[in-house]
Amino acid sequence: MLLSELCKVVGCEFSGEDFEVSALNALRDATPSEVSFVANAKYIADIETTKAGAVLVQSSLASYLPKGTIALVVDHPYLALAEASGHFSSPLEDESLEDPIIGEGSVISPKAYIAKGVVVGKNTTIMAGAYVGAGVSVGDECIIYPNVTIYKECIIGSNCVIHASSVIGSDGFGFATNGKGEHKKIYQNGNVIIEDSVEIGSCTTIDRAVFGSTTIKQGVRIDNLVQVGHNCVIGEYSVLVAQAGISGSTTMGRNVVMGGQSATSGHLEIAPFTTMAARSGVTKSIKTSGKTYAGFPLFEHKEWLKLQAKIAKLLK
Repeated sequence: MLLSELCKVVGCEFSGEDFEVSALNALRDATPSEVSFVANAKYIADIETTKAGAVLVQSSLASYLPKGTIALVVDHPYLALAEASGHFSSPLEDESLEDPIIGEGSVISPKAYIAKGVVVGKNTTIMAGAYVGAGVSVGDECIIYPNVTIYKECIIGSNCVIHASSVIGSDGFGFATNGKGEHKKIYQNGNVIIEDSVEIGSCTTIDRAVFGSTTIKQGVRIDNLVQVGHNCVIGEYSVLVAQAGISGSTTMGRNVVMGGQSATSGHLEIAPFTTMAARSGVTKSIKTSGKTYAGFPLFEHKEWLKLQAKIAKLLK
């Protein structure tokens, strides 16, 4: 839609040069044809360097926008984003797309549902009850077990295994709350990218991104019952054990190991070759590679063992 039309949707005044808005995007990634938003002063550095054509912003932060970026001044940018997001969401089922393309040697159960626009590579097996949504791409030599759901526009690499009842590309947990306590859905218009040689256990959920992609990089191993939030990046050859939970926009380096029932807060960075023992609770970014942690609040593993020993002595 035109920027002037978008302003009517979010309830702000329009001034400046009108243009066709192609999408919503994050401050760092937005292009001159896209609109972004900012709701927190801690992102001032991103505001000053954004290339977005326009930004939903509070009046107190509008002066930080670079020259040429239009300020769409609103009281609540996050709510305005929620209002706008539904207008840029693609159809759940798109009958205008081409019929599915199935590669040589692939076996698709007649009880699986393959939507329009799907491309499946060579020698891939998709079993009964699987749902592969509009515009999905699945690579070569994959196995998609029964009742797996892959939402629209997700990308699965080659040599991947996804076990029964896992869900790839469900909506991230995104909403804006107004002054009455009512929750307004933020449409998740990104996707999930799973790179080559990834194995995902049963009943795991990987949420699609708000903008851009949630990414599971090459060689990752994910156990059963794991939750990966929207816009996360799981580094190469990382291992996520059962019931681990990764909150949205957390980025992990390669070969990170998360023990069972461990979890992170959102918007963290985890250094490569970090190990978190079972039931660890990670609330701050980890910058140093190669260390092992445990407990909540998080300690280095050796220190945590000492603490447990001292507590045990107090109980005697």
